[in-house]
Formats: sequence, C-alpha cells, structure tokens
Amino acid sequence: MHFAFTDEQEDLRRTVRTLLDRRGGPDVPPPEAPAAAHDAALWARMAEQIGTHGLAVPEEHGGSGAGLVEALIVVEELGRRLVTSPYLGSAVLCSQVLLAAGDPGAAARLLPGIASGGSVAALAWAEQEHRWDTSACAALARRDGDRWLLTGRKLFVLDGAEADVLLVVATTGTRPSLFEVDPGALPHARTDAVPMDPTRRWTGFTFHDAPARLIGAAGGAEPALARCRDVAAAALAAEQVGAAQRWLGETVEYTKVREQFGRPIGSFQALKHRLADLFVAVESARSMSWAASWAVAHRTEQAAEWAAMAKSYCSETYAAVAAEGVQLHGGLGITWEHEAHLHLKRAHSSAQLFGTPRDHRRRLEAALLRARP
Repeated sequence: MHFAFTDEQEDLRRTVRTLLDRRGGPDVPPPEAPAAAHDAALWARMAEQIGTHGLAVPEEHGGSGAGLVEALIVVEELGRRLVTSPYLGSAVLCSQVLLAAGDPGAAARLLPGIASGGSVAALAWAEQEHRWDTSACAALARRDGDRWLLTGRKLFVLDGAEADVLLVVATTGTRPSLFEVDPGALPHARTDAVPMDPTRRWTGFTFHDAPARLIGAAGGAEPALARCRDVAAAALAAEQVGAAQRWLGETVEYTKVREQFGRPIGSFQALKHRLADLFVAVESARSMSWAASWAVAHRTEQAAEWAAMAKSYCSETYAAVAAEGVQLHGGLGITWEHEAHLHLKRAHSSAQLFGTPRDHRRRLEAALLRARP
C-alpha cells in the first residue's frame, strides 16, 4: 500500500495545529470537577473558520465532502493537544453511522446540523459488558402502533450530556437496529459518569418506553455498526498517535533539563535507549494509523483488519509513552497541574473505548483464519 497526504491535507493539518497551538492546553480540570467541559468557542471556530465538522459529510447534506481521511487528520491534531471536544463522537462516528445506515431521510434531517456544528450528536451503543459488538445488544425496541418504544440502559456515551441528537442501538426481534431518541425528552434518564480520564465526558442513559424513531430498516443496523466500529478504531488510533508524538517530544525535552548527579538525565545511555525505542514505536504507530485511515476511508477489503491492527498497536504504544513520560518527569509528573497524568489516563481510557487491544487482535485473528485457503 502506498499512501501520502496531498498538499490540501497538509494545509488542513497546519491550519488546525496552528489554531490549537495558539489556544494552548490541554485542559486540566480542577480535581473536584468530574470532567472538563468542551470549549464552545473553539468548537464554533473550527466549524465556521475551517469547516472541520463537515469534512466527512457529503455536500448534499451540508458538508464539504472532503473525506474521512481529512476528518481523521483533525482527530489526530485534537489528540495531540488532548482537547476536550465532541468532535470524535459527533462529527466522525455519528456522521458515518448515519451515512452507512441507508436512510436518506434521516441523513437529510440530521447531517446538516452535525456538519455545521449546530448540533452535537452522540452514539449510545455499549452496555453493561463494555462491548461494542455488532450483534450483542440487550436494549429492546418494540412497536406500539405507528411508533417505537425503547427500553434498556446504555453506558459510555461520548459527550451524551451535551448531545441534542442521540443515536441508540437497540434490538428489534433478534437483530440490532438504529434509533433516534430526543435527549431533551429524557430529563431523568441521564447519569453523568465520574471518569478516570477527565478529558472525556461520559454519560449513561436509562430508557423506559422512550419514544424512538427508526433509522434505516428494522434489524438492519449490523453493517452500519461494523462500519462505525472500523471508523472508531481508525479514529482512536489517529488520536493516540497525535498524543503519543507530542508527549514523547515533551518528555525528551524535559530529560534535557532535569538533572541527576550533576548532569541532564537525557545524557544517560540507558535513557537514550528507552527513548529511542519509544520513538521507533511511535513512528511505527503513525504509519499503521495512516494506513488504517486510508483503508477505512476507501473501504478496501482489508479495512477491518487494518483498523484492528492500528487500534491494538497504537493503544499499547501510547500507553507505553504515557507511562514512561510520567516516570521521567519525576515528582513533577504526578502533580495535578501537570499534563502527565492526563496522558496516562487518556491512554488507558482510549485503549478500552470501542474494544481493547486484545479484542481487536481477536478480530484480526478471526479475519486471518477466514482468509486461509
């Protein structure tokens, strides 16, 4: 596979990076706060000045139609600064599952708001077992005359507290379906989680005969969910690579000024070897992430395999970089005001989101076994 970014894609990267670098960050919430709120001014600037929210949305639905690769470039840059933002859940995951659901009416109704940034969409999929499985779902939807009623519990909903569009996975019969539920009609159904990672906002929802609107065909959401899982894996890999690269750079710079025994710790050969190994791992993760982005965006036959490999490898690479960074920052690395703990927490939470490294290796193993003659 040969992959290279175009001049336009590199311009997009520079523009987003410049905006985020000027803003600074990452957001370090006070210790008593459950999670940082997203920066509404930044969200609006990204939408209005750069048009990031509609990059992966076709022009007929209010987007620019640039493509998924461009959207994942933005995700990588947001990860680089650990920006608290609903971009991943709304502009990437929800837009892609709507496009894959095969419901032109729902796409025409919901995508323009997502593309403009005027709406924040959230995907409610995982349940008690923390699984994002395309076939396993306990939430039930039943028909009541000409309407659907949904009952069940959903956990780990990215930015659900801020969402005005809620897409819910529920079973009709024996197969999963996708529904739109008005979160404003559920004032007592939300439970804001206290996350390990304060740079993400998680919400749980409990539904009791909640009115729902079917998206696509009843029982026909499995292909759209499979597509969404691949997009999520590629997007999280991109986010992890952005964060790992910047944090490794910050750690290397700090080893040049932190001294032990009268000399910078970065001058010790053992630490040089450890940092060099991390550099190789991050560069390998970057190549794997970019390959997964291209494969998923272009829907190649190996897209699912590349997404699984990237999510698994990038999760473990970022976790290693985050842990090493905390150790090499010494006492400074365990203070709340420093960003070191945010990288460690983001690395571990992202590794669980949309499947652990082990989950994705099992997916890859199953795909390779199916491909054997």
